[in-house]
Amino acid sequence: MKLYEFTYLIYPNLSREEINSLEDRINSFIKEENGTIVKPSSVVKKTLAYPIKKTGEAFLANLIFNLEPENVESLEKKIKSEKRIIRYLLLKKKVSKKVITPYRLRVKTKIKTKPKVELEEIEKKLEEILGE
Repeated sequence: MKLYEFTYLIYPNLSREEINSLEDRINSFIKEENGTIVKPSSVVKKTLAYPIKKTGEAFLANLIFNLEPENVESLEKKIKSEKRIIRYLLLKKKVSKKVITPYRLRVKTKIKTKPKVELEEIEKKLEEILGE
C-alpha cells in the first residue's frame, strides 16, 4: 500500500451536516477500495486567492490515507462524480526513512581551532617580510 494525500475544496454554501456527510462519503469511497485512513480530514473555511467556479471562498479539507496503486483510478472516478467538490488534488506521499531527532538530542561536533599566534610572533614575521 502507498501513502496518499487528498486535498479538496467544498462549496461554501453547504451546511455543517452536508460537509460531514460529504466527508463520510469520501471516507466510504476509500474504504470501498480497500484503503485505510491514516489521518482523518480537517475542514477549514478559506478565502481563495482567485475565484474558482465563481466562488471566492471555500471549505478546504485534507485527508491522508493508504491505498493500493491499482485502486487509485477507480477512486478518482468516484471523486469526480461528487458535485459538491469544487476542485481536488490527489498526491502520492513519500514515506521518510530518515529519523529526525530533536535539537536537544543532536550530538554537537566540536570545531577544531588553530592555536592562537602571539602578537610578538606576528611582529617578527612582519619585520622579516618587510626587511627591516
